[in-house]
Amino acid sequence: MILHNTQSFIHKKSTLLFAGYAVRFINFLFFHSISCLFLFSMLISANAQNTAPPGFSEPRQSHSKPDVSTLPRLRFLTTVDFFPFNYLDSDNRLSGVHIDLARQICAELEMIERCQIQALPWDELHTAIETKQGDAIIAGLAITAENRERYLFSRPYLRFPARLVTPRAAKLSEPLYQAVSGKRIGVIGTTAHEMLLRDLFPDAQSVVYTRRDWLYQDLKTGKIDAVFGDGVQLSFWLAGQESENCCAFSGGPYLAPEYLGQGLAIAVPKETPALAEAIDFALHSIDASGRFTDIYLRYFPVSFY
Repeated sequence: MILHNTQSFIHKKSTLLFAGYAVRFINFLFFHSISCLFLFSMLISANAQNTAPPGFSEPRQSHSKPDVSTLPRLRFLTTVDFFPFNYLDSDNRLSGVHIDLARQICAELEMIERCQIQALPWDELHTAIETKQGDAIIAGLAITAENRERYLFSRPYLRFPARLVTPRAAKLSEPLYQAVSGKRIGVIGTTAHEMLLRDLFPDAQSVVYTRRDWLYQDLKTGKIDAVFGDGVQLSFWLAGQESENCCAFSGGPYLAPEYLGQGLAIAVPKETPALAEAIDFALHSIDASGRFTDIYLRYFPVSFY
């Protein structure tokens, strides 16, 4: 669900260390004047025991299969620097969530023999689309006003929630805004998650860090009560050896598009609305059938939902 406010600003694209890989990330719109009560009522929170990502379309919604017989081929463009979505595995093969999803889309549209997936450097993606060397970008391209001038975007197929992590022996229950009152919550500074933490949980004590390793170490040693941050990064830390199985997610995931972005979607040229419609149909079918959940759980040993 989307909140609207005219007092917003956009952070420019930055490079973050994501699960050991340098990836591009966008910090999206911030909304300063939203009251906390209104924010709580609009944010999407789910039970912490859920493992599957929530679908973003109505399962019973009727979709007619589009005619793609006139499409000579479907060429997906991606990169190799966005683990675990698109990367090279130990055998130097193109792998990841996006690769598996692209193949499922081609299968759903009955275009397996006309389907191609090519990896390019990030800076060459736009040129490749403009020169008709590809038909769709599946690489985490941000859904921004600027990019909407150049592309049509599919329905989002995955969004990145904010999550709270606590020691296993001191898990917190919903409603978190009550449970965290007076607690020391660590967060990486000057991020969307710091802003969201302060707006969501004004009664918590925000403890700002500049380094993620210090943040995690203080959680393990009890200097802070919890960590608030990107659910994807936290899920990898929880599944890794460095966490020493100390901690777990508490409460549910928070999806706040105005802070964390609109999620992942596929971009196609604006002059190809039929292709966008076909991809939307395929994404809906893949989601409704549970196949996207299968892909998701294959790459995320600890679900960030």
